[in-house]
Amino acid sequence: MEMTLSRLGIGNVKSLIGGFVMPIGILVLVAMMVLPLPVYLLDTFFVSNILLSLLILMVAMHTHRPLEFSSFPTLLLIATVLRLGLNVASTRIILGNGHEGSSAAGKVIEAFGQFVIAGNFAVGMFVFVILVIINLVVITKGAGRVSEVSARFTLDAMPGKQMAIDADLNAGVLSNEEAKRRREEITQEADFYGAMDGASKFVKGDAIAGILILAINIIGGLIIGLAQHGLSLESAAESYILLSIGDGLVAQIPSLLLAIATAIIVTRVSSTQDMAKHIGRQVSLFRAWVPVAGVLLLIGFVPGMPNLLFLFAAAAAGLTAYFLRNFTPEDNETAQSAKGTAALGGGQGQGGPDEDGGEPTSPDQIELSDVTDNSPVSIQLGYGLIEMVDEQTGGPLVNRITGVRKQISRNLGFVIPAVRVRDDMSLGANQYRLRIGQTIVGEDEVYPDRKLAIPGEQSNLKLSGIDVKEPTFGIDATWIEAHKQTEAESQGYVVVEPETVLTTHVSQIITKYAGELLGQDDVQALLDNLSNSAPSLVQSVVPKLIPLHSLTGILRELLAERMPISDLRRILETLANLSGKNLSVSESAEALRPGLAGLLVQQIAPLSQPLPVITLSSELEHMLIQMVRQSGEAGLMLDNALAEKMIKSINSASERASAEGRQAVMVVSPAIRKQLSSIIRHHIDDMIVLGFTELPDSRKINVIATISGEDEQQN
Repeated sequence: MEMTLSRLGIGNVKSLIGGFVMPIGILVLVAMMVLPLPVYLLDTFFVSNILLSLLILMVAMHTHRPLEFSSFPTLLLIATVLRLGLNVASTRIILGNGHEGSSAAGKVIEAFGQFVIAGNFAVGMFVFVILVIINLVVITKGAGRVSEVSARFTLDAMPGKQMAIDADLNAGVLSNEEAKRRREEITQEADFYGAMDGASKFVKGDAIAGILILAINIIGGLIIGLAQHGLSLESAAESYILLSIGDGLVAQIPSLLLAIATAIIVTRVSSTQDMAKHIGRQVSLFRAWVPVAGVLLLIGFVPGMPNLLFLFAAAAAGLTAYFLRNFTPEDNETAQSAKGTAALGGGQGQGGPDEDGGEPTSPDQIELSDVTDNSPVSIQLGYGLIEMVDEQTGGPLVNRITGVRKQISRNLGFVIPAVRVRDDMSLGANQYRLRIGQTIVGEDEVYPDRKLAIPGEQSNLKLSGIDVKEPTFGIDATWIEAHKQTEAESQGYVVVEPETVLTTHVSQIITKYAGELLGQDDVQALLDNLSNSAPSLVQSVVPKLIPLHSLTGILRELLAERMPISDLRRILETLANLSGKNLSVSESAEALRPGLAGLLVQQIAPLSQPLPVITLSSELEHMLIQMVRQSGEAGLMLDNALAEKMIKSINSASERASAEGRQAVMVVSPAIRKQLSSIIRHHIDDMIVLGFTELPDSRKINVIATISGEDEQQN
């Protein structure tokens, strides 16, 4: 059949069915309210209604996030209309054929009516009223209120979420595709909760309609039975009340199921587990079950109580606590997780434990990987920080590190190697360590359950918390409890997430040691990429004019001072022109700088803004030039007192520029640039030293400070 349909150009059967089922179903619902239905069809539709309600409830229970069931408001509307259509159809049959007996409206209504009434009309009425009250007053009203509040808060939070995405995008934490996806999620979330706010009104209206339909069926049935069919009051009541209550019950049970599903959806918190697992994990606290067992035990000894039942319940609670304590001890959960994590991450986005499914290593066996790590960049975490990279708990660290790598790679012009994230049981719980190769280049502590508050210019109030030095810039800061963020921000503090603190430190380290991360394989990859557009240039320069290892050394010299190497075509063309001068690696790197400095300057300050510049006084600069000439290859040998004064003045000027949101660069004579840059970088990591000849001709500058041998002169 599918082949035939395909030949006819209709498409596959699934598409055909999917395209026609919903429209036809809606038309059937409308027709149900107008046209009389046979009894057997009414029974079929009632059973289908119960099936649909159960299905919606089960799906709602097994969703991890509300947005995973974004079609719920539409399904709720369809199910409500179906049920109301069935009510209209059943009312027509009850009022028209109710005098024929309890089976006049079908087997389903008859069965539900007899089950509830059980020979007593009053009991049936009260049971139905109770069901309606539970549905209308308790579940529907609560779900409607939660939907209203959720919709309001979601809409209010949209601007902040959008700004957070833009900030992460600008910082390189998110890619353009991921930022687009998150924006769409925010829009969908707002639409969903807005729709749920309206959909909850369907459930409320459905419950009220159920009461009115029941009253109409009973009163109308009695009038019709007495006036038109000449039935006695007892016979009319027996037939019409049974049918009315059965009809109401058949409608109220699906309505109650949908109301529960609505409440579950709107009260659901995003999680990586379904509702059953989520609740089970959070109530599995043995320390909560112990007092429960104790209270039940005390009640069990109170005279007059059903002692045996309470004692049995106390024993059950005690056994539950014992089981949870011995088989799922939450006290050791973190430590066990740390011990079970052999290596957290091994690449760009791999941040979980080893999951190769292989056999466990023998206790007396030592692998080569245990003593040798060839990772160019690695992060070692204490066991308390493992949750920051655990994807099951939503740890964002790995994704943020990947974003930092992408941003630095774009700035410098080569692919930063993958950062390996591992656990290290020798570290403190909140301690981390950064390595370049085997060398430890940074370490500090972060607190995953706290946030770092960095004081601003207007911050006068001292916050309570753990006082530390911010690891990247060395600023005084305080780790505060998460709930104090609003208070800290109101006092002028900048509050930063722990993942951001660690990521910023990683970014600084990678930028500082970028030259050490570039190897010959990386350079060859850059050359291969350039060969696609300039094959003759690559073939004529490497290795004919300059060997690969020499080119690698030159590029590493440039990267050591944050000079981008993205314009590899210009680099090779310049080196080709310099090939006859027999320059050293260091001299070749200096000769390349004027042609590449524009790439660095545009990263420091936009073209529309002047470049903040720190200069030396003419007397000091002349003195340094003379010292370089006299010392020759020995380099620049400064007096300790003079060097200390210079570094202090440069650092002060740089900090003032940073406070204004600008990054200052130092501009000096080309004769002393390299020697002075080497001295300054030992004390100020992020200070860039340029020569006068490296400034683009068209670039405006703003001299913010002039350094002399005595005191700094502000401009």
